[in-house]
Amino acid sequence: MVKTIGYHIFALVYFVCKLFPVQDKRVFCIMTHDDGEGSNVSLLIKELKKRRKAYYYNYITKTHMEAVKGLRGFKKVMSFFIIKPYQLARSSIVLMDNVFLPLAYLRLKKNVKVIQLWHGTGTIKKFGQDTNTGKLKELEKRANSNITHLIVNDKKTGRLYAKVFAVDINKVYPVGLPKTDDILRRKERFEKEGISFDKTFIYKKYKIARDKKLILYAPTFRDNNLSSETLLEQVEELAKQLPREYILGIHLHPHVAGLAKKKALENVCDLSGDGDLVALIMASDMLITDYSSIIFEYCITERPMIFFAYDFEEFSDQGRGFYEDYESYVPGPVVKTSKEVVDIIREDNYALDKIRAFNHNNFPNLDGKACQRIIKLIES
Repeated sequence: MVKTIGYHIFALVYFVCKLFPVQDKRVFCIMTHDDGEGSNVSLLIKELKKRRKAYYYNYITKTHMEAVKGLRGFKKVMSFFIIKPYQLARSSIVLMDNVFLPLAYLRLKKNVKVIQLWHGTGTIKKFGQDTNTGKLKELEKRANSNITHLIVNDKKTGRLYAKVFAVDINKVYPVGLPKTDDILRRKERFEKEGISFDKTFIYKKYKIARDKKLILYAPTFRDNNLSSETLLEQVEELAKQLPREYILGIHLHPHVAGLAKKKALENVCDLSGDGDLVALIMASDMLITDYSSIIFEYCITERPMIFFAYDFEEFSDQGRGFYEDYESYVPGPVVKTSKEVVDIIREDNYALDKIRAFNHNNFPNLDGKACQRIIKLIES
C-alpha cells in the first residue's frame, strides 16, 4: 500500500511536469540494480560522453531507492518525488537496467526513447512475466509498455525477452550489450600485453598471494533465502578440499554474505562486497557457479567453469525453473558434491569446447561494437 502511494505521487508530479518541453540532449538514467562503473548503463554513458559532449545526465540509483524505501534523508526523499519526475519529464532519452515500477502509473511523452539495458546478459532461470503473479505481474507489464528499445545479444534471447518483458518483438534489438564490449576489451588487452591489470588490482586489494590461483565462486541467490546455511556448508567443504595452489573467492548475495562473515574460513577470500564484478571475472582463473547468469559474461573469457548444482532438485521444485534443459545447456561439467568439484579441478577436465560453442550460440555480434550500435539507435 505504501509503495503504491509512492508510485502515484511520482506519477502525479511527472504529469504536472509534462507541461515543460522535452530537452533533446537530456538523458535520464535509471540504475536501480547496478550503479557501478561496469554496469551496462554506465558503460554506455561513458561511450556517449566520448562522442557527444552535449548530452547531460540525471540519475536514479540504488542509493536513491534505498533512501526512499527506508525514508532516510529528507533531501533524498524529496528529490526522488519532486526533482526526479521533473527531470524524467524533460528527458528525450531514458536508459535503464531494471524494471522501474512508477512507470506503470504514467505514460512517457511521444518520441522519448526508453532503452532497457537489462542487467543480465542472458538468463538460465525464468523471470519477469514468466514467474511474477498478481499485482506485481500487472505493474511490471504496464511499466514495460513504455519501453521503445529492449537491447539483447541475439535473436533467440530477443524472442524470449519479448515474452518476459511483455513487449512487442519489433521493440527488441539484438545488437549486443555494453558489458560484452568491456569484457572483450579487457581480454584483448591481456592477450596483447600479457599483464592482467584486473588481477593485479584484485590481488593487491584483497591481499591474495601471487602464487595462488583464484577461483571465483558466484552462486545465484535462492528466492526466499533458500538453503543459505547449506550454501555456506558447501563453501566450507570446498575450501577444505581444494588443492593448496588455489584460493576460493566467494561472491555471495548480501543476505547470505552477512551470514558468511560469521565464519572465518581458511583459504577463502570474501569478495561479496565488491561491486566491480567484471574485475573479479577477469582476475579469476576459474568460475564455480550454479544457476547464475554470470556465465554469460564469464564464457567470453573462455576460462573453465564448473556448475556446482548441489541442490538442483530442491531449486527446480521451489525455485523459478529453467528455460532450457539445465545439464545439457550449461557450458561446463555439472556436479552435486564438493568432492566432484575438486576432482574436476585435479583432473583438469573442464569441457572448454562447450564454452566456445556456447559463445557461438549466444554472441553473434561479439566484436566490441555493441555500444556503437546502441548509440546509432539513440541518434537515429
